[in-house]
Amino acid sequence: MQLPLGSREFEDLVDEALEELPEELAARINNLHIVIQDLPEPEDVEDGDVEGVLGLYEGIPLTERASDYYGFLPDRITLYKSNIESEAGTPEGVREVVRRTVIHEVAHHFGIDDDRLDELGWA
Repeated sequence: MQLPLGSREFEDLVDEALEELPEELAARINNLHIVIQDLPEPEDVEDGDVEGVLGLYEGIPLTERASDYYGFLPDRITLYKSNIESEAGTPEGVREVVRRTVIHEVAHHFGIDDDRLDELGWA
């Protein structure tokens, strides 16, 4: 395996990361779509600086959904392949960066914010 990874290889690493989630959490994921994009668009990033942005969660976290939650488009996690590969530096490192990024973004789906993720060592 060499950098940059092929699309299928990268998708396989994302699938692996999702399969590593505890079953009780994975079963609670609801209305979520994961996409892979090469780089973020400047307008998608708070300060416009796309360098180093590994992933982005967009949606309504599970903790904020009420009984009238229906008919909404799926929440979306976008993983930025080029930035993840740059952060990892090696093909072997990509697996770990993908895993950490998937966990981080899925945590947002569960309503865990960046401050709490930082406390837990996942920011």
